[in-house]
Amino acid sequence: MSVAAELFYCLPTDRHIVNHDIMHCTADGVLGNHLYSGRALGFSNPGDIIQLHPDLEPLWDDIAAHYRRIGLTHAGDVIWHVNRASLGEHIGYQPSVFYFGPNECLYWGDSQWLETVEYINSKNHFMRLAAELGVDVPLTRCFDRVADIGPDIAAETVYPCYLKAAVSVSGVGIYRCQNVQELLAAVQRFDPATPVQIQEEVVTDTFLNLQYEVVGRDLIRLQSSQQILDGTVHQGNRAPADHEPWDVVEPMAQWLKHQGMKGVFAFDVAVVQGAEGLRFPAIECNPRFNGASYPTAIAHKLGISEWTATTFDTRHRDLASIDLSDLEYDPATGEGAIVVNWGTVLVGKLVILMAGSRAYREALQLELQAVL
Repeated sequence: MSVAAELFYCLPTDRHIVNHDIMHCTADGVLGNHLYSGRALGFSNPGDIIQLHPDLEPLWDDIAAHYRRIGLTHAGDVIWHVNRASLGEHIGYQPSVFYFGPNECLYWGDSQWLETVEYINSKNHFMRLAAELGVDVPLTRCFDRVADIGPDIAAETVYPCYLKAAVSVSGVGIYRCQNVQELLAAVQRFDPATPVQIQEEVVTDTFLNLQYEVVGRDLIRLQSSQQILDGTVHQGNRAPADHEPWDVVEPMAQWLKHQGMKGVFAFDVAVVQGAEGLRFPAIECNPRFNGASYPTAIAHKLGISEWTATTFDTRHRDLASIDLSDLEYDPATGEGAIVVNWGTVLVGKLVILMAGSRAYREALQLELQAVL
């Protein structure tokens, strides 16, 4: 444990050093993933230190001006690199990271937090814990080695199904299989020792994101939002969701808190219409920040109760050339657009939060598409 970490445990503080770089825990090939550290700026607070990728520095004045106009406070002390060694170099600052993994633990300490994150990050561990706690989940068979799935298991599997790596990111290592042949072919795409699961297909187009945060000794329900999907690809979230089935995942959330979980984490939950009514099977736990976390934080800071956050393509490659004019969020009306993931403008993408009634948001989205 670093000297800064040792001193922190004796020095209560609300100040954070914020490093939400995702490069060490995301799939290769995601366009602009080295720029995602910027989306934590709206989550941060004055007095925090934030680490941002150096490619974002030319955009700083424009995003700071945008946030100033809409009344969104944020960190002003910037370190223009994302080296995680900085997490242990600032006495009196608590770390805020996208994912608390082995490298974060190396520079900060807290092995209990790390062990809890690593445990529940496995989809197989998630299913086993769900069985122990009575959490509703889809029918799932877990395998310690994908090599254990042979023709006999494939023949008795109900199709369609999904073959999933127990640990995966950004949907990598997940294959939809419609028959025995497709399942056996998907098995060959993995190293034989890879832990996997076979899961029934959940027939629904409605999925929820239930976010929690551990603050000190308290477990806080942050937000239930509804996922916006393009097929199976996550495009964004909207709040409030049509359903808030907190009781489904609460036993697991409490278990995680007692095991040493800290910060923000979330559950993906399906909404399924059955013969006896709605059920809400939990799909997985993300023991970290996720795409919904950043608009949620901004909405809470600004008191926004109705919002949609989604990804926009843009022809622009800088913020200065984007004129939001009357579309920008107005604190007086509680309506308008807020740029959340701003660094990715360098590769032609932006995540924008749209605040206001659903009808207003639908009209605003069309106007933004025209501007962008």
